[in-house]
Amino acid sequence: MLLLLVSWRGRGVFLIISEIEQKFCAYLKKNSQEFVETWKQKIIVSQGDPFREEIIMNGENLLFSIISLIIGEKRLEDIQPLCAKIATERAQADVNIGEFVHNVNVGRNELFEAMCELDVKARELKPLITKIHSCFDQLIYFTVLKYSEIITKSLEEKQQFIDETHKERLTILGQMSASFVHEFRNPLTSIMGFVKLLKAENTHLPYLDIISHELDQLNFRISQFLLVSRKEMWNEKEFFSLNDLFHDITHFLYPSLVNTNVSIEKNMFYPIGLYGYRSEVRQVILNILMNSIDALEANPKNRKIVIDTFEDESTIHIIIKNNGPMIPADKIETIFEPFVTTKKLGTGIGLFVCKQIVEKHDGRISCESTPDWTRFCMTFQKKTKETTLQ
Repeated sequence: MLLLLVSWRGRGVFLIISEIEQKFCAYLKKNSQEFVETWKQKIIVSQGDPFREEIIMNGENLLFSIISLIIGEKRLEDIQPLCAKIATERAQADVNIGEFVHNVNVGRNELFEAMCELDVKARELKPLITKIHSCFDQLIYFTVLKYSEIITKSLEEKQQFIDETHKERLTILGQMSASFVHEFRNPLTSIMGFVKLLKAENTHLPYLDIISHELDQLNFRISQFLLVSRKEMWNEKEFFSLNDLFHDITHFLYPSLVNTNVSIEKNMFYPIGLYGYRSEVRQVILNILMNSIDALEANPKNRKIVIDTFEDESTIHIIIKNNGPMIPADKIETIFEPFVTTKKLGTGIGLFVCKQIVEKHDGRISCESTPDWTRFCMTFQKKTKETTLQ
């Protein structure tokens, strides 16, 4: 077999080129037009692809690039700009990159078909076949790699746009909430005050307790929106008793519990103190309990909420569970996201606010649901008066 030493474009590097490889490349150059026409009949091009003409031109350029690679006129690095061009077009066409891979492999098969025109034994073709495989594999690798980079960057930009839009939406919601609270809370406060006066002056007047309770509920809902637009509450951090807090909350919810026939079991066997904003933690617990009461309406009987509080060496645990319907797994994944709700008339704000408050207290909140129980688990780091002064 005749071997030729070919200089690699004046770089002082020499590549061994066989006579068979020279003969094969000469044949491809001579019959390139026929080769491309045959290739065009077999490739896949999506309907509406805006780069149909470029696909054919790219195919012709790739053919001559492969020829140049085989005879040593080009290095693999030299075809990367063409690979980048194809990758960009495939990404902009918004089609599956598999089409490109298929079309390239069609070209590879056509080259192997062309080898049949050479009057050469199969054993002598092995080095040429190996070289063609290497060229096509590198061609696919460079193109798909660049395509992946483009798609990944595009997805990141889209995600950034979604995040920014989401933040703008929250900002608008915060502004609306502040305006709503300003316009609505003043008359609400007046009404609540007059109801208290009526209760003091008319102790036996019916329905005042119900009116007062409903006004408190409305005030609580307004506060949820207020927390979305404000990072800090107006009070200061303090040590407070979880036992007392739960006692106050269950007393506040007593009318709702009686009305819905829900029983609460509290497993709080010793006092536990928590350092933080009492009113905000109250907001979290009250919201979860109210959601639990709403969920339990779907249960025909034996409606139950269980509250467990305990602590270990470094962590305070609060678990609130109810035996209402199971929350689907796909809802669990997004349950703490804003505007996500399982209620028909829900706002999707409550649990989002809960997560914000808990994390603001360096805590964690999670939810898990089975056919028997739905659990909301909160953990807070234990703190002493000494650590809060550091």
